[in-house]
Amino acid sequence: MRCVFTIWGLTLALVPLPQPSSRKVNQTSQATLASHSLFNGKDLDGWRQAGPGRFVVVDGMLKTEGGMGLLWYTRSKIGYAKLRVVFRLTAKDSDSGVFIRIPEEPSEPWMPVNRGYEVEIGDWPDDYSCTGVLYTFTKALARPIKPIGEWNTLDITIDGQRTVVYLNDVKVTDFKEGTPVPEKHPGSIDPDRGPRPDSGYIGLQNHPGSEVYFKEVSLTPLP
Repeated sequence: MRCVFTIWGLTLALVPLPQPSSRKVNQTSQATLASHSLFNGKDLDGWRQAGPGRFVVVDGMLKTEGGMGLLWYTRSKIGYAKLRVVFRLTAKDSDSGVFIRIPEEPSEPWMPVNRGYEVEIGDWPDDYSCTGVLYTFTKALARPIKPIGEWNTLDITIDGQRTVVYLNDVKVTDFKEGTPVPEKHPGSIDPDRGPRPDSGYIGLQNHPGSEVYFKEVSLTPLP
């Protein structure tokens, strides 16, 4: 999400479970789970839209249309896992994001911004709001995004209080709860800086601007 005030783990049950008191409990609940695709390439089964705009399925891919809104995965909260998202931008103003650790079912798009984390997707010049950073929380360690129109792979590891993001196999973010965060940018939002839960809902952002395509959203529990 680029916001210069231009608006815009997998648990075993299909309903939210009480948050585990330790990683050991969470690991036990995921022990039998293997890598799993969250998007079936055919329709939006398991996903729900919150806010304006929408996602559509085109040729086996998710495509953003309008916004600002959020397509979120309804079947479970996700924690202690690696989330893989394969996407491509279609223009310099393409804008999206991957939300993680959303504490409650979102009914509108701003709660996830303020109470979860957004892993930015966008080819912006600002190192605090480019692809792979936690929007407004971290500065990019590298900027390995591919040229417009090419496919990029985000690997997002949710490991308790630590979040690590690789873009095209290059580390961009390594953030742990309690780490000092930079001063906010002029005109940026001011999200809640309190700790996020170890697990939560995930979502994909649709934002005004050129389309963003997604061809994979998959999950692998941590060992």
